[in-house]
Formats: sequence, structure tokens, C-alpha cells
Amino acid sequence: MQSQVLVLKDSLKRESGSKVHHANIQASKAVADIIRTTLGPRSMLKMLLDASGGIVVTNDGNAILRELDLAHPAAKSMIELSRTQDEEVGDGTTSVIILAGEMLHVAEAFIDQHFHPTVICRAYNKALEDAIAVLDKIAMTIDVTDRETMLGLIKSCIGTKFTSQFGDLIADLALDATKIVGVDLGQGLREVDIKKYIKVEKVPGGQLEDSVVLKGVMINKDVIAPGKMRRKIVNPRIMLLDCPLEYKKGENQTNAELLKEEDWGLLLKLEEEYIEGLCVQILKFKPDVVITEKGLSDLACHYLSKAGVTAIRRLRKTDNNRIAKACGAVIVNRPDELQESDIGTGAGLFEVKKIGDEFFTFIIDCKDPKACTVLLRGPSKDMLNEVERNLQDAMAVARNILKNPKLVPGGGASELTVSATLKQKSSSIEGIEKWPYEAAAIAFEAIPRTLAQNCGVNVIRTMTALQGKHANGENAWIGIDGNTGAITDVKEKKIWDAYNVKAQTFKTAIESACLLLRIDDIVSGIKKKQPAGSKAPSKPQVETEGDADNEQIIPE
Repeated sequence: MQSQVLVLKDSLKRESGSKVHHANIQASKAVADIIRTTLGPRSMLKMLLDASGGIVVTNDGNAILRELDLAHPAAKSMIELSRTQDEEVGDGTTSVIILAGEMLHVAEAFIDQHFHPTVICRAYNKALEDAIAVLDKIAMTIDVTDRETMLGLIKSCIGTKFTSQFGDLIADLALDATKIVGVDLGQGLREVDIKKYIKVEKVPGGQLEDSVVLKGVMINKDVIAPGKMRRKIVNPRIMLLDCPLEYKKGENQTNAELLKEEDWGLLLKLEEEYIEGLCVQILKFKPDVVITEKGLSDLACHYLSKAGVTAIRRLRKTDNNRIAKACGAVIVNRPDELQESDIGTGAGLFEVKKIGDEFFTFIIDCKDPKACTVLLRGPSKDMLNEVERNLQDAMAVARNILKNPKLVPGGGASELTVSATLKQKSSSIEGIEKWPYEAAAIAFEAIPRTLAQNCGVNVIRTMTALQGKHANGENAWIGIDGNTGAITDVKEKKIWDAYNVKAQTFKTAIESACLLLRIDDIVSGIKKKQPAGSKAPSKPQVETEGDADNEQIIPE
């Protein structure tokens, strides 16, 4: 009889075959179950406590998963899904997880029957292509300039969020903000950069209804010398600098030896003259407001306030860029390079206001701003954070529509249509792939089913009624009204989804399901490889000749 051969070290664990598939599917389903109750308008909120004791109250799929620490590798990759979804299209973070979980759930049966994962994946990919084709068929194009439709759309996308009780408010804010920062690239392309040019400022206090989109920028700064400088300027000339207005210190420790007392006076005078020179160059252009990202010495402050110029110092780079976009100024690196064209004259009003107990600088009423600030007010920090998350989603949706103005029905209607069409097609598929294909078709029903569950209606009745309505892939616009759970025409109710959100959801979900199904081996406990050149760690290496011989014998 042969003795046992050890290939892997003892410290390694290896699981393979169907055991791994089951583990992965269980893990993904667990993640999907965490998220499941947060889909739809009647969704529950999750309260997460983080390590430092802060709380997050949210029902944004991505925000919840971001806070979770998971041990299982498959579950981690599920979390990545909602993150990509959030970065790509901003909405549908919950649906993507539910759909992927469902896809894996239906695959479990096939793995029990010893189907090969590749077969299942092939069928799933076929189903994905057909699903996208169906979406293309039922999508309808809308007019981006029609405000009503756009608002209805954004409202249906954030109707599932906590702020839906404030109805149009968030939708209005999101639409205005994205409209402002949209830039036409020509050839009918729109570039809408939400991250860079829309700043969300959260100021606790006041009511949510006080939130506004400012046609310009707001920064949490006050003027340097209150009392001496003007706090309100109409049609200001704004100059943006990226350099310190103070005397430069020597690079390394410079020592100056002074023999006469007068030389000391001379040194100070040189410093003063240098700063005065800077200020003179700046004042040549008669600006009303000087904003710099770096420091500004007392002396420079004195010269500027004497000339009636308001100055603000130590601004964040991103804020400076936004101001430049809003009022048409150019950020200048050295005062000697200033030109008339660098001065921003686009702003209508410069004003410093006190909100709560902090001073905020407003540069507003810009002529054609390409950047804006959304000012959110509200009772508490948690609430504001949640509103901000919802606003991010709403702006992402608005951006998607501006980029690709196509709609598909919401309320689970498009999923049901896709499902029905795929069921029909599955009969024409030959061979073993037919079954997983059909299962994928059924998996799409997870979304409307979850919607119905969250409304608390009789799920089975509702689903059979819906399937009957959708039987041959017709009635594409019949779905669930997420508030009541009744079966309605989503076209009348204005329950829409953006086409590219849906398409992205389907793609991400199915592709990741395939990825997880293809894993058939998990080897854990692998030691980190040492990067070349670094010494092997820890144990003090003391070798005597005696050790050198026995080394091979001891098994690790």
C-alpha cells in the first residue's frame, strides 16, 4: 500500500468541487438577504454602527455594504458589484445584488445535478444578450429639455429612498445641479462631471425645504480681516491665486549675520518691499476679491484692505477650481503673470453670510456657471448624510438621462417582460443549455417579487397575476406600484428607470454570477510572497552546523 503523499502544506486549507460552489452561493445569498428589504419605496432602513461608534442610517445598497466587514471572499466580490454599479451609473445598487444573488440561487439546483458550471455560464450569457435586446425593444426615448418628464423620472428613481417624502425637492435639486454643470462636447455628447463640479455642503439647522442649488459656489470661509473688508460686493472682479502672499523663507536654514543695527532695518524693509511689490501687481487689475490657496501675511492683508479689496486665504484646491469654473476666472500661479483675462467677472454677487454659528462665503448669481454648490439644510447630521446620499443617486440618474435619454418601465415591469420573453425563447434552445437559460429567465422575477414582498401584499397572487399579464412579452408597461403593491400601468404612474441603469444592472449581475460559479477551488492560508530583494522576515536566523543537516527531515 502506498504511503500518503502531501502536496500542500498543513497550513493551507483547500476546498474544491461542489462544496465551494455551495459555499459561494450561500455567501452571496446571505449578502442579498441583507439588502433585500431595502428595495422599493416601502423599503426599510438599516442602522449600521461603525468602529468609532458613529451610526449610519441608510437604505442605499452601496452605503450599507460599504460599511460591512465580511469574511467570505465570495461575499466580498458581491460588495464590489454594488460599488461598481454606484460608480458607473449611481443607481440600482440594491437591484444588482438581489439579481446576482437570485441568479446564483437558481444555479444551485443545476450544480446539484452535476451540470458543468461552464454550461450554466454559457446559458446565462445567452440570456443576458437576449435580455439587453428586449430592453432595447421596450425602451423609449425622451426629450431631455422637458422638465416634467425628467422630474418624474428622477422622482421614480429616488422614490425608493428615504427622502421620497420630500417629493420633488431632491429631484429639483438634482436636476438643476446637473443641468448647470453639463458641458457639451460637440457631436451630441454631454459631459456631466458630478464629482468634480458639484459640491454638496451640509449645514445642520433649518428645514430641508431651505435646501437650494446655488448658481455659483459656497465656501466655509470668512474674509481675513472682518470689519475692515467688505462682506458684500455686487458684480465683483474675482482674482484666484495659487501662491502665498507672504515673504518667502529661505529653503534651508539660512543664517544672516548682521554687524550693524541699520542692516536689520534694511532686511525688514526688503521683506516689506517684496510684499508691497506683490500687492501692487495685484492691485493693478483692480480686483474686488482676492482668493488664494496659500497663506497671506498680515502686511499683505493691510495693503489689500487699504485698497478696499476683500481677501480670503487657504482655500481648498477643489473649491478654487469650482470658483474658477463658476465665475470664469483663471487660477494664476505667480502675481507677475496676471493678465486682464484671468480676472473672473461672471459672478453677480459676493457675500459672506452667517449660517448657524459659522461664516460662509457665497459667490453666486453667476452668468453661466459650470460649477455649483448644493446647500443642504436639515435637522440632524445623520439625516443630512442620508439626504446627501440620495442626492448623489438622483444626480447620477439625471446625468445618465442627459447622456443617454432612454427610458424603460420601472416597478419590476421591464424585468417581467424580459423574463417572459426569455421563457418563450427558451423553448427554441437546443441541448442542455435550455434549462439554465430558463432558470435565468425566472431569476429576473426576483426584482418584482421583492417589491411585492416589501409592500406586504400577497406575493404569490400578485406574481401570478403579473406573469399572466406579461405572458407573451406583451403589456411591457404593467408593473407593481411600489407604494401600494397594486398592479398598475407604470406609464401612467410615471414609474420609470433609466435604460443604462437597467442594462448595467443586468450585465453586472449576470457576469458576476458567472464569475462566482466558475470558482471551483478555494485555497486559503497562502503565505504572502516576499517581494524580491527584501530579507526573509522575523525568526532570528542562527544556524549551527548541526541544524544544517536536519533541515530536510522536519516536515513543515
